[in-house]
Amino acid sequence: MTFPPTPPLFRPPLPSIVLEHPDFYVVNKPPMWLTHQGRGRVDVPNVLDYLKWELGEPELAPPHRLDRETSGAQLFSRDADAARDFFTLFKDRLLTKTYLTLVHGHPRWQSQTVDAPLDFLGLSESNAVIIRQGVVPGGKEALTRFEVLGKRVHPQHGALSLLAALPQSGRLHQIRAHLSELGLPMLGDKIYGRDPAAFVAFMDGTLSPQQHADLILPRQALHAWRLEFGWAGAQMRVEVPLSVDMAGVWREAG
Repeated sequence: MTFPPTPPLFRPPLPSIVLEHPDFYVVNKPPMWLTHQGRGRVDVPNVLDYLKWELGEPELAPPHRLDRETSGAQLFSRDADAARDFFTLFKDRLLTKTYLTLVHGHPRWQSQTVDAPLDFLGLSESNAVIIRQGVVPGGKEALTRFEVLGKRVHPQHGALSLLAALPQSGRLHQIRAHLSELGLPMLGDKIYGRDPAAFVAFMDGTLSPQQHADLILPRQALHAWRLEFGWAGAQMRVEVPLSVDMAGVWREAG
């Protein structure tokens, strides 16, 4: 069977395979791609359909999901048995995910653990975003470890830091919400960033040139860097280099 040229929907940068294993793939997911097709989002490219088209493997399935704006290491199981094994790894928290993120400011600490429950804040005069999470007493358990990997001063954007983030639970927007709690907003974050009006303006299509500039990046600066887990008696550790856009900002700050 001859496949047609890459459809326009699969626009560059394209997903690339970082590790091919008989049971799974680790793929570098580009920013602005969905992990799989969402409801009503046929206009947005998704990695699952691309890989099925590219590799001809109909049983591919993602045992976890990265947000559309998040780049980096994405797993895909190759058959039903592997999918079940990954389900167990995730359920029992036997798979460690480490993210890289760029934030505004310089923390006074080298490492920090945030153990703070998260839940929906609810719409109010101070919150116009229905999905915004925040630290709420009685919320869902959420724990994230942060480590400072570097501090620089960007000539235009001021103090920036590169952090590693290791979520010990999987709550909605966990890393971003905990960074907001620490007073370290993520670059490009339209919900938890420095401008509380950015997300509504973005959704309305009214984001101003100044708001675009203040975001620095058109997407949240979050990259899935490292996966660590046991598989068939071996310890797997896979890293995906920092995305081009985030690396560019960090390099400019050097």
